[in-house]
Amino acid sequence: MASYSFDVVSDFDRQELVNTLDQVRRDVSQRYDLKDSGTEIDLKDAAVVITTASDMTLQAVEDILRAKATKRNLSLKIFDFQPAETVGGNRVQQMVKLKKGLSQELAKKMSKMVRDELKKVTVAIQGDSLRVTGKSKDDLQQVIQLLRSKEDELDVPLQFENYR
Repeated sequence: MASYSFDVVSDFDRQELVNTLDQVRRDVSQRYDLKDSGTEIDLKDAAVVITTASDMTLQAVEDILRAKATKRNLSLKIFDFQPAETVGGNRVQQMVKLKKGLSQELAKKMSKMVRDELKKVTVAIQGDSLRVTGKSKDDLQQVIQLLRSKEDELDVPLQFENYR
């Protein structure tokens, strides 16, 4: 009898993030209240660094970032906003860490949740993803529905890949 499987991952489209940040930069340079703030938005490997004139402009840039990310179908759960820090010359800097992958604790919690609800599937933790295997495609669909319903509690965006 054939068995079916899929992977549960937490990831985001990096190119969409680049496009979002380009739109945010364009908006900031055109908005009257933000035009002269000298706002810089840099994309690092695992974070976005926002440097601007004050807490008020930082808040406005955050709002623009959230709005543009939502329009480009990026989950707001990938952003981990750190507290703002004062840097030289009365400027404010904020790190926005980017969440990618499932942490070990979260993967264990999700696999326990799936095993408690559905007995017919097996769940294996593979690095920063979960592999769910079952004999029936219907069982796998139930797992996807279960995880989607619990996604708000999990604080990470979930994608389902390699469905076979």
